Amino acid sequence: MRFQFQSDPGQFSYKPALFTDAIKILVSVNFGIFLLQTIARTEGMFFPLFGLVPKLVWSEFMLWQPFTYLFFHGSIWHVLINMFVLWMFGSELERLWGKKHFLKFYFVTGVGAGLVTMIIGLNSMTPIVGASGAVYGVLLAYGLTYPNRTVYLYGIIPIKSLWFVIGIGVIAFMSSFDNVSQISHLTHLSGMVIGYLMLKRPVRFNDLWFTIRKRTLEYKIKHEEKKVSQHQEIEREIDSILDKINREGFDSLTSEEHDRLYKGSQSLSRTKKKD
Repeated sequence: MRFQFQSDPGQFSYKPALFTDAIKILVSVNFGIFLLQTIARTEGMFFPLFGLVPKLVWSEFMLWQPFTYLFFHGSIWHVLINMFVLWMFGSELERLWGKKHFLKFYFVTGVGAGLVTMIIGLNSMTPIVGASGAVYGVLLAYGLTYPNRTVYLYGIIPIKSLWFVIGIGVIAFMSSFDNVSQISHLTHLSGMVIGYLMLKRPVRFNDLWFTIRKRTLEYKIKHEEKKVSQHQEIEREIDSILDKINREGFDSLTSEEHDRLYKGSQSLSRTKKKD
């Protein structure tokens, strides 16, 4: 969707810089990483490692992914549109809030959107990349902060920024039910919802980080307990088969018991090597 932004220059007593500090950093880093991945042609390696792959975050404990996925993009248009929208709508918010608060809002909405996407799609192995979750949060914040500003759709149709944001939100919500699209509309919608909650009830980042670490540790302990339980069950099964061999001889085993003994021994051997 193309649009133009109409600002009121009379609100500024000075000529604003083209890029504010936080926007300059975010745009530079995003374009720098995109240039690197394009030159290296290693999306197949970068995306599973630094994109958001829900199943890998849980099973392999790649806890950096809900953060790093924000800096990788699938195409030149993907990064261009995200950074253009971020610059257009984020610059004025940064001037209003300050660099520190703007960056906090950006990353909480972006990381939060990634976490929601990860929780809903626990078993998904499809990498999710892009800053769209955070950008949609910025869009929402702009619409609520400056509801009467005019945005021109396709450079022609004037619309109030609040209605523009509501329209974007409705589209993201309806599109989140589409399982065919390659766009993660759920991430977009999550960024907007988290942005709204942050504006209405500021988030304490330390509390949020503590909750994430607590949940991750609980999952890790549960996962380890399950592995130990499975290991003990295999040991009991093998001991039972070995007792039968001692009593009746190896030839007394059924084909099913042969398979269980072989597979169980292999599983225990692999576990010992890891230990």
